Amino acid sequence: MAAEFSRPGSLYGAVDLGARKQALEAQARREAAGPSGAASADVIEVTSATFNADVVERSLSVPVIVEATVSRAEQVRQFSGVMEKLAAEAAGAWVLARVDVEADPQLAQALRMRAVPTVYLAFQGQLMPLFEGPLPEAQLRQALAQVFEQLGVELAAPGEGQPAEPMVDPELLAAEQAVEKGDLDAAAAAYERLLARSPSDEGAKIGLAGVGLLRRTQDLDPADVLRRAAENADDVDVQTQAADLEMVNGQVDEAFDRLVALVRRTRGADRDKARVHLLGLFDALPADDPSVSRARRALASALF
Repeated sequence: MAAEFSRPGSLYGAVDLGARKQALEAQARREAAGPSGAASADVIEVTSATFNADVVERSLSVPVIVEATVSRAEQVRQFSGVMEKLAAEAAGAWVLARVDVEADPQLAQALRMRAVPTVYLAFQGQLMPLFEGPLPEAQLRQALAQVFEQLGVELAAPGEGQPAEPMVDPELLAAEQAVEKGDLDAAAAAYERLLARSPSDEGAKIGLAGVGLLRRTQDLDPADVLRRAAENADDVDVQTQAADLEMVNGQVDEAFDRLVALVRRTRGADRDKARVHLLGLFDALPADDPSVSRARRALASALF
């Protein structure tokens, strides 16, 4: 028996094409607001007090490039200007977080810096160094492009705008029709084709995650799974199955809370398995869904 989503347009965005159109129109309105709004969203100043929220937590939903520098140093000002330029061009695909290590030596020590500037990547709660010293613009573009290509983040070409496209992609329509027929393999294939062409397409990500949920839950016995989950609090496999069932039944907060609690209780491979599964469930909802935002904060707190 096919599961039914009780949160239409949220758990399965490609089924509710009207909701997708509204989201695209909202994106177009944000972009039309001009560069003043984009600057606050794409470049943030970070201190040791705000690092967890502005870098670690934020990186659970969007890649964050951290520029640790000394703002008064003349030799790095040009580099900082290029970083801002690239962040603006990315139009939200990644965020630039700047740390003035002279003003915040405690954070500089925590980052184990050896040169100014040092650039780091924060992604899905993990921080890693990228390179040291100011790079020429062409070399910097190449370095970031390689990083984001590996992450599957689609960037605009230099000088290219990011216009919203309100029309529904034919692959999304094909996926919707396949879901209506119960052909999950065809639906998944359509989403995967779209993601291969456009890795940042949110509708395709939501749809593919929804197909995954249906596949994982269609043969489960809900009563049996939930009974075993209540009896085996640290069994990662049964807890993730229970979370999947809660998701398809519209109990989104319950599913997220279950897995965040599991992350808190477990260690090592079990903890990482629970974390990765939770991140996968986030993909079944729009990035700005309030339940996702709340759970991302809870996950960051559980991890750090």
